[in-house]
Amino acid sequence: MSDKQPLFQSARQQGYLLCVDCEKLHLLTQEGQHCDRCGARLHSRIPNSMTLSWASLIAAILLFLPANLLPVMTFKSFGQGEPNTILGGIIHLLEQDMLLIGLIVLIASIVVPALKMIAMIILLCTVQFRLHTNLRQKALMFRIVEWIGRWSMLDIFVIGILVALVQLGNIAHIEGNDGATAFAVVVLLTMFSAIVFDTRMIWDSSVADLATAKREQKDNS
Repeated sequence: MSDKQPLFQSARQQGYLLCVDCEKLHLLTQEGQHCDRCGARLHSRIPNSMTLSWASLIAAILLFLPANLLPVMTFKSFGQGEPNTILGGIIHLLEQDMLLIGLIVLIASIVVPALKMIAMIILLCTVQFRLHTNLRQKALMFRIVEWIGRWSMLDIFVIGILVALVQLGNIAHIEGNDGATAFAVVVLLTMFSAIVFDTRMIWDSSVADLATAKREQKDNS
């Protein structure tokens, strides 16, 4: 391999960019124009990716506490009942010896959203502070976060279905509360944070650092 060629190059370094909508390859000189296949505007990297991702993630973190402390659902049977928070519902399930269901609710409603936010913080800090980490692990972490995101609204769907179906007057009545709204917003914000995060930026800093290291090595030799 010639000394003039780096160990590896990104597509942008080689003068190409990818349409994020239809994944057609274009010349870098076409940046800012429209894709000739789908008509989407061409960008080598998602504009304002870090700013939008950080803003969405911080907003999700701020709403995560009220989402877990405010009541999410009120179930009334024969006129009796009170609002329940997520934590209150989990405790009630454990008290009724429904350990498995309680653990499922705990993982789906608290553990998974918290881990998603922690994972996004790690990914964003990796790019923001140019941290030298295992890039493949970070790419895999992002794919897991993105995949879980589509299932995170399951709790809200269940509440919505129950509210729509269980309307039997004084016999049984279910209504959603502010906690459910806050939880839905948290899920949407974390999903948006992952959507606007451009994973190619994880590799950009490493490619740039590699190029710098090779130049320094060449200058010293």
